[in-house]
Amino acid sequence: MSGIPNTRIRTALFAVPLVAVAALGTAAAPAEATTSPTARPLTCRGEGVDPHALVRYRTETVIHAPLRSIWKLQTDVERWPYWQDAVTTVKRLDHGPFRAGSAFRWTTPVPPNPTTPATSLEITSTVEQLRHHSCIRWTGPALGEGLRIDGVHVWNFTRVKGGVRVSTEETHTGAEVEADVPTATKLLRQGLEAWLRDLKTAAESPTHSQPH
Repeated sequence: MSGIPNTRIRTALFAVPLVAVAALGTAAAPAEATTSPTARPLTCRGEGVDPHALVRYRTETVIHAPLRSIWKLQTDVERWPYWQDAVTTVKRLDHGPFRAGSAFRWTTPVPPNPTTPATSLEITSTVEQLRHHSCIRWTGPALGEGLRIDGVHVWNFTRVKGGVRVSTEETHTGAEVEADVPTATKLLRQGLEAWLRDLKTAAESPTHSQPH
């Protein structure tokens, strides 16, 4: 954002997982969440996150719900605002089934701080790879006034006893986040864990947990 002299403040605001900005500060790790920092990067159809990115985070959780319910919540992107407080608006830019090549534009709020007023990021995500009920990989920029963050986000869905293990990994590149990698990584962690927490809560609710 132009006019902000403190690069650290800009990094703290925008080093997020291209979602869940509003949840920062209150986000807690979801139940049963784990991290595997030394594990092999997640992939979808052989493609993963940016191998050269300095800002990266991976986490996972077990969700006790049918895979079809979890998949529908995650891929029906225009309904994200109903179960994610940090997503303000979502618009599909294509029609039909969610698939490789699908694109969507969405916004997420940035909370106010002592230096800047509240604002928002606009993210345009494009699905690069997808395997039904198995994995998704999307890429895209998050744009704000005077800044750009490029993200790569991979999701894996694996049936396990009693539910589904949902694993996610994301990388960020851009001048703002690379100016303070530890802070950017911390905020990416908070956002990804908040996303998994919200997905778990929504999927395990009585409304979504029954097979259909």
